[in-house]
Amino acid sequence: MSTSQPTEHILRLHHKLLAEYGEPQRRPYDPIAVLISTILSQNTNDVNRDRAYERLRERFPTWEAVLNAPLEELIEAIRPAGLAPTKAPRIQEALRRIRAERGDFSLDFLAHLPLEEARDWLLSIPGIGPKTAAIVLLFAFGRPAFPVDTHIHRVARRLGLIPPRATREQAHELLEHLIPPELYYPLHLNLIALGRDVCHPRNPECGRCVLRDECDFYREKVADAHR
Repeated sequence: MSTSQPTEHILRLHHKLLAEYGEPQRRPYDPIAVLISTILSQNTNDVNRDRAYERLRERFPTWEAVLNAPLEELIEAIRPAGLAPTKAPRIQEALRRIRAERGDFSLDFLAHLPLEEARDWLLSIPGIGPKTAAIVLLFAFGRPAFPVDTHIHRVARRLGLIPPRATREQAHELLEHLIPPELYYPLHLNLIALGRDVCHPRNPECGRCVLRDECDFYREKVADAHR
């Protein structure tokens, strides 16, 4: 396989997704808000994450207030996100670490570090994994990191972009090498849209998927139907 073929394949996927879901528009994000929201998103859906984040900010309007909140009150505030007894200490530890090292509640310094140093700094915070670090880098700073959530992990395996047994952690590195960095933002969001819309964990609606002609899973499904 020539080195150009993977990029050509990714570009085909990208353009088909653009035609279906449009070009995602970038908007400014507060880095701390992205970090806390992503911690809340772990092992839950967007609706529950957003409910928990809104309750958190209503009850504790500043990051100082979140850090100093009695743990039980913080757990109650974020309960809609699930796993609140685990997530609440993680949130406070992240805020404690940021203030201790930076002197305030700011992650702006990450914009100026070499990419891998910025990623490693985030990963050094307990409870922060590759997905959370990549989301902060991509959404808050526009840096070239490709987050892999459950939707992207599933869709990428079905498309044959990563091996069937690749873990989500392995998928971050594999997809960052495969996808051109300028496509990280739109492809990340549009692959998620595809995963939510048609490429469900169970009973994927392959018949209306715009990527079915590019998909290993669909080809195997069709082949099985003709055996």
